[in-house]
Amino acid sequence: MTGCADFSDRVLAWYARFGRKDLPWQCEPTPYRVWVSEIMLQQTQVSTVIPFYNRFMTRFPTVHALADASQDQVLHHWSGLGYYARARNLHAAARQIVTQHKGIFPETFEVVLDLPGIGRSTAGAILSLACGQRHPILDGNVKRVLARYHAIAGWPGQAGVLKTLWSLAESCTPAVQAAAYTQAIMDLGATVCTRGRPVCVQCPLSADCLARQSGRQASYPAPRPRKALPVRKVTLLLLCNEHDEILLEKRPPAGIWGGLWSFPELAASPDAEVAWQEATGIRFQRIAAWPVMRHTFTHFQLEITPLLAGIGNEAALVMEGTDRVWYNTTQSTERGLAAPVKKLLQQVSGWQNART
Repeated sequence: MTGCADFSDRVLAWYARFGRKDLPWQCEPTPYRVWVSEIMLQQTQVSTVIPFYNRFMTRFPTVHALADASQDQVLHHWSGLGYYARARNLHAAARQIVTQHKGIFPETFEVVLDLPGIGRSTAGAILSLACGQRHPILDGNVKRVLARYHAIAGWPGQAGVLKTLWSLAESCTPAVQAAAYTQAIMDLGATVCTRGRPVCVQCPLSADCLARQSGRQASYPAPRPRKALPVRKVTLLLLCNEHDEILLEKRPPAGIWGGLWSFPELAASPDAEVAWQEATGIRFQRIAAWPVMRHTFTHFQLEITPLLAGIGNEAALVMEGTDRVWYNTTQSTERGLAAPVKKLLQQVSGWQNART
């Protein structure tokens, strides 16, 4: 087993030849630009993030621009990336940076760690990549490289396994070239030491990687213990008025799709439609129940039954500026919409067009 100095030297040499050096956030790697990229990259692949990142930075080029925006505007430009708490925390952190740090992203580890949505690994990555500071990181790619190289058994979510991996990350992070090493080991995990079918022949660490020596690369790191995902069922009301606008409601700040706009949700009861009409004063006529859609979250699956309905001349009962709005699919209003809601809006728009 090689020493940590040799480990980092080999990773850096590999990066110099094969690493990614033209990612959008690597051009002018300011703390703000790197921070946004790191939050987007949590639980999301680089190829997916790049177009979102470019659009987001065009709309919010500075921390002041992000802080000055409404939550709706931020969520609108996050729509499709999922895990929307990341966007809400990003927005809250931007406002904290403006109010507490005069709009300058802090460069002290403990202060960065105090910002909403930033943990130990993310704080280290930001300060390493943007400021050249030496901080170990431990994202999913790094966990995989270290777990395979050292044959660390167990799921990284377990406290003991995580402690071991942090210790290894700390000892293997070099005192110099910290930014290059941080990017290098993330790249190595993302492009070579991949979750499925690692390309060991291209890996600079393969000669003494314990997982490869035993032929058990797929065993490290151990996966999260499997549990059957519970299924939640919900009926969403796709209510159209005479102007072909669709009723949307703003969801509570916490929970699934927190702060996003969605369709009214009907309770799971035989009289749910009548109860909703009585509660809102809005009368509708059922048109059709569309096929069930299934959307998978981390901890459960959501079965959505879309109920298409029409309304007459009562559209004026719902006014802009409230938690209910009539939404026109042909307008480019900046509202945060979850992916299933966007898909259903497109289907409603197609149904409306087919009638004309």
